[in-house]
Amino acid sequence: MADKERKPEVWLRGRLAGVPALLQPVAHALLQAREEINELMTGFPDSLLWEKLAGMASPGFHLQHLAGVLNRLFTYAKGEQLNHEQLNALKAEGIPLSGEYAVDTLIATFNNQVDNCITQLKDADETTLTESRGVGRAQLPSTVIGLYTHAAEHTMRHTGQLLVTVKVLSDRYSGDTESRLIT
Repeated sequence: MADKERKPEVWLRGRLAGVPALLQPVAHALLQAREEINELMTGFPDSLLWEKLAGMASPGFHLQHLAGVLNRLFTYAKGEQLNHEQLNALKAEGIPLSGEYAVDTLIATFNNQVDNCITQLKDADETTLTESRGVGRAQLPSTVIGLYTHAAEHTMRHTGQLLVTVKVLSDRYSGDTESRLIT
């Protein structure tokens, strides 16, 4: 799609139906990240998913982490603690299960998590946004809106890191994934 044909960024497309006014920026950021990541990862080879540049995180890690962080932060925002499955998923981030993951699988997981987050935002009661929430085993202090805001900020930060990593890997290996020199 040519630049002139591109839609404006999500935050410039207007209000998202059903999302409380104070949570619109969070929903906009999550949906913007989803659009950018889906476009970025189209055609990205599975064989490069776990490649690292200069010892930095691989695209596979970023995709696992993006979905995982959203799941965890939105769990805390509900006033809940992480369950056994979530803790195991956290430990597995950056490690390809059974040796491999496909790009499409990781993208589908991320997209599903964004959908779950948007649903939770739509169900949010704006009067609870300043309520305290404990984070992690240490119950570090935050608030509902603090967790939602951090989820959006953290997602965009990793989206940027993923973009750079994928672009460099794609340019470096443009069709030649057999002779990798980067570790």
